[in-house]
Amino acid sequence: MTASTDFELLFESAPISLWLEDYSALKALFTQWRTQGIVDLGSYLRKDPISVAQCSQCYKVLQVNRQTLRLYGAASQQELVARLPEVFRGDMFEHMVTELVHLWNGELEFSSQGVNYTLDGRRMDVQIHVRVLEGHEDTWDRVMVSLQEVTAHTLARLKLEQSEQHARNLFDLSPVSLWVEDFSGVKRLMDEVRHSGIQDFRVFLSVHAEFVTRCMEQIRVLDVNQHTLDMFAATDRADLLGKLDLVFKGEMSDSFAEQLLDLWNGKTMQTREVINYSLTGELINIHMQFTVMPGHEADWDLVLVSLVDITARKKAEAYLEYLGKHDALTRLRNRAFYVEELNRISRKGPWPLSIVAMDLNGLKAVNDNQGHAAGDAMLRRAGEVLAKAAGDQQPLCMARIGGDEFVALMPGSDERAANGLKERIESMLELNNQFYPGQKLSLALGIATCNTAAEVEATIHAADQSMFKAKQRFYETTSLERRRV
Repeated sequence: MTASTDFELLFESAPISLWLEDYSALKALFTQWRTQGIVDLGSYLRKDPISVAQCSQCYKVLQVNRQTLRLYGAASQQELVARLPEVFRGDMFEHMVTELVHLWNGELEFSSQGVNYTLDGRRMDVQIHVRVLEGHEDTWDRVMVSLQEVTAHTLARLKLEQSEQHARNLFDLSPVSLWVEDFSGVKRLMDEVRHSGIQDFRVFLSVHAEFVTRCMEQIRVLDVNQHTLDMFAATDRADLLGKLDLVFKGEMSDSFAEQLLDLWNGKTMQTREVINYSLTGELINIHMQFTVMPGHEADWDLVLVSLVDITARKKAEAYLEYLGKHDALTRLRNRAFYVEELNRISRKGPWPLSIVAMDLNGLKAVNDNQGHAAGDAMLRRAGEVLAKAAGDQQPLCMARIGGDEFVALMPGSDERAANGLKERIESMLELNNQFYPGQKLSLALGIATCNTAAEVEATIHAADQSMFKAKQRFYETTSLERRRV
C-alpha cells in the first residue's frame, strides 16, 4: 500500500467531515483587488455583499469524504456540489466575511464557527478549521477544510447563557438587597481558634472583643444588586464598597458576634434583625437572611445575604406600642400603663412612693359652653404643662387616667420631692396661662406618700381626697360652680 493510498484511506475514513478544495481562483481575485487599491477587505465586503458571492464562486471542491456525505444527507459528491447554494446560505454571510479576511491577512490556517444547512433543510452549527496545505502556500490550490457539527454543544451553551442571564436578571432586578460574599477568611480565623482548643466560643468573644472586628475585616463582598445601591444611597458599586464602614457600624458589631456564634455551632443558614446605615447616615432596620450556598459549606467562599428594609414596619410597631402606653391627646402615659406601673412598684418598689393626684378645673364647663374642641385644647395644654414639669426624671410616671384626671407616680421619692413636683407644675401653669391668653388653665393637686405595698391603696385614696379639697377651694375662691360657668 502506497503513501498516496494511505492518505486516501485516512481521508475517506475520517470521523469528521473533510473537504479538499482549490482556492487558487480566490487568491487571483485577491491579487486583482489589491492592485485596485483595496486595503480593508472586511469593510469592502460589507459595503458590497455581491463581492462576497463573487468570492464564494472562486471555491472549487475537489473531494469530500464519506462523513461529509452522511452529514449533509447527500447521495454523492456530485449531488452535494450541485446543491452547495442550499448548504451555504442564510446567516453564513458574516462567517464568510470573517474567513475571507483571515485569508486576505495571510493567515493560512485558522478556525471559526459558522452555520451550514443539510440538503433536507436542517440548520447546523459547525466548527470549521481551514488550512492551506504545505507546499501550496503560493497558489492556494490545495486547501483542507475540516468541519464538525457542534449544534448540540451550541444549543447547550446558549441554554446555559440564557440560564445565567435569567439568574443575573433575578439578582439585579430583585426587590430586596442581595449581597454575594466570601466568608472563607472568617472561617479560617474561626478554625484557628477551634484548633487552639477553645470550646466555649461565647466566652472567647467576651474576652477577645477585637476578634469580631478581625472577622468583619475578612469579609469580601463579591457582588451587590441595584436595589442594594438604591437602599444604601450609593451612586455605584465602588461607592458602596469603599464606604462599608459607614454602613456597618454601631450596633452591627454585637449582631455580627451573634452571627459568628451561630456559625461556630454549624448554623450556616440564619435570619435576624439588625441595624445598618445608609451612606447619608440614615438608620435602616434590616431583616437579614444569611446562607452559605450549597456546595460551599467546607470553606464558606460563597455566601448569599439578603436584606429587607423593615424600617417602616419598625416605625409602625413603635407607634402602635406608643399608642398602647400613651394617651393620644395629651401624649402622657395612659391608664393602662399607669395600672401596670403601679402594680410593678407595689411588687418591687423602690420606696417611698409619692403620688400626686390631679384634676383639670373647669373642663366640663368649657365642653358645654365652647365645645369639645376647646376642651381638647385645654387637655393638650395640661399635657404640655405636666410633661415639662416631669422633664426626664426617672422613674417618674405622669399619666392621664380619665377624662380630666391625671396622676404622677414617684417611686423612690418622699413627700418633699412630691411637693417639689407640685411647685414646678404650678409654675408651669402660670407660664402657660401667660402664653395662652383667654381660657385660664388650672389644676387641683393632692399629695400622699407611703413606704410599703400595703399602704398603696390608702395612699391613692389620700391623694384623691387632698385633690378634691383643693378642687373645692378652687371653686369657692373663683365663685364658680363646678358644672356651670
